[in-house]
Amino acid sequence: MPVSMEIDEAAIDEGLYSRQLYVLGHEAMKRMASSNVLIVGLRGLGVEIAKNIALAGVKSVTIFDPEPVTVQDLSSQFFLRIEDIGKSRAEATLPRLAELNSYVPIHNLGGVPGQQVTVDLVKGFQAVVLCGVPYEKQLEINDWTHQNGVHFIAAETRGLFGAVFNDFGPKFTCVDPTGEQPLTGMIVSVEQDSEGLVTCLDETRHGLEDGNYVTFTEVQGMTELNGCEPRKVTVKGPYTFTIGDTSNLGNYKSGGIFTQVKMPKSIEFKSLRESLITPEFFVTDFGKFDRPATLHAGFQALSRFRSQNNRLPRPRNADDAAAVVSLAKAIDADVDEKIVAELAYQATGDLSPMIAVIGGFVAQEVLKACSAKFHPMVQHLYFDSLESLPATLPTEEDCQPIGSRYDGQIAVFGQKFQEKIANHRQFLVGSGAIGCEMLKNWSMIGLASGLRGIIHITDLDTIEKSNLNRQFLFRAKDLGKFKAEVAAAAVSEMNPDLVGKILANQEPVGPDTEGVYDEAFFDGIDGVTNALDNVKARLYMDQRCVFYKKPLLESGTLGTKGNTQVVIPHLTESYGSSQDPPEKETPSCTVKSFPNAINHTIE
Repeated sequence: MPVSMEIDEAAIDEGLYSRQLYVLGHEAMKRMASSNVLIVGLRGLGVEIAKNIALAGVKSVTIFDPEPVTVQDLSSQFFLRIEDIGKSRAEATLPRLAELNSYVPIHNLGGVPGQQVTVDLVKGFQAVVLCGVPYEKQLEINDWTHQNGVHFIAAETRGLFGAVFNDFGPKFTCVDPTGEQPLTGMIVSVEQDSEGLVTCLDETRHGLEDGNYVTFTEVQGMTELNGCEPRKVTVKGPYTFTIGDTSNLGNYKSGGIFTQVKMPKSIEFKSLRESLITPEFFVTDFGKFDRPATLHAGFQALSRFRSQNNRLPRPRNADDAAAVVSLAKAIDADVDEKIVAELAYQATGDLSPMIAVIGGFVAQEVLKACSAKFHPMVQHLYFDSLESLPATLPTEEDCQPIGSRYDGQIAVFGQKFQEKIANHRQFLVGSGAIGCEMLKNWSMIGLASGLRGIIHITDLDTIEKSNLNRQFLFRAKDLGKFKAEVAAAAVSEMNPDLVGKILANQEPVGPDTEGVYDEAFFDGIDGVTNALDNVKARLYMDQRCVFYKKPLLESGTLGTKGNTQVVIPHLTESYGSSQDPPEKETPSCTVKSFPNAINHTIE
């Protein structure tokens, strides 16, 4: 049942959580710090979610997975080691998960192999996450959580496919759907009308949306608007909006400032049982607008196949795929058979990059449920990355398991592909938050683990306390050490195949180090990945990659926002070919919470 939220703000470690507090604020962090979260299923997806939630700072994380560790688990479960094979997944994972955040205790519900989660086990938690659990069990648990005010999320990944379902109850209140600063602007007129039209100063875009609420200050003439109860907005154009009946108010004379008022939003979630029949899809790619409906039936068919046969479909096996397609067509006669067949082909696939995407998304949904900040996903997410498949698909023979830690990847891409990436040579520029995630994914997929493979890392920074909140390869004992060296050692421990394959140094990229990163260096690599925190270094690396004709992976984050760009020589534009529009200037004060330019520190 809900736990008391009387938590002193001083208890929040601002040194550790500084970046997160900037995005979420104290109130949301306090709500998170009163939430106990249960995660069922500790393969790659479960541990990714658990890692993210533990770093974020909930009250506690409890894990449940009594099944024994297999060698195939090592394809994506970065907290398991070869010596853990045969142990309970939860038991083997717990010590390494507990190291992430001393403020978040990690508990193990125990259990014996073959034991499934039950309603009794999920009582006492504010949020429950089921990973890779069959639909029959999902329905049983969700029937109870929906009735008892417990937030429920189910998620799974199958090769290049992922699925997430949210149910935060019949009446969930989101206190701040966007998390953005309230919009404000100057106005030049308000009409006296049944639908009072407000016009902004000098054709300044107001940025409001239908359904937003505003109040006013400094209005002359129509003074009743000053400090009024929030009025609902209907947008009429980029510079105008209406605020309801103003016909009984005074005559507007001049001036005035509108300020957006953040209003709580009530969201009604349907139970899983109801949603399977009348689903509400969260579309992530409008180029695949009809894909969610096909995958909605496909994932259910996959679960039924698993229940009937006590196994998943075999990789690239036509008979098993035909059986899954038949089950899917019984659910929805209009499914795209090719997509369902591909889902069946990849059902045993276990890909760390896909797990990072879905796991990061689910962890964010858990934090939304606990903090009530940011609009949750409603209600089914189906995601695929079939574009990642090669033009020539692997054969059934090429995808057979060989008893290795890479079997989950071989099931999707085949052994020949695995050999190719094992001999890949990559240069990672920066080993902070994004860099740590890249290295973790690379170690899981076996990048550069072959005879010719190599990973170069450079980062001149040392580890500080605020890094520990989101750069998960670092621990408190590493404070003051060089990021590149600690990160290299951490991922080599995750996958011993990388021992001796990662070269770390502290030479920054730039004109002064072109003697280090020279033509011979670039000739010895296949590509570059940027994990930088400033535009100047990004542009410099982009220029070097254009000059040496090397592919570049570019990415960045800012709070809850992120971007990626893939730059391929002679195929795509380069990073420097386009630039972001200038930020809105704030003449009175340019101070930022985390300055990265001189003008950010000037008042």
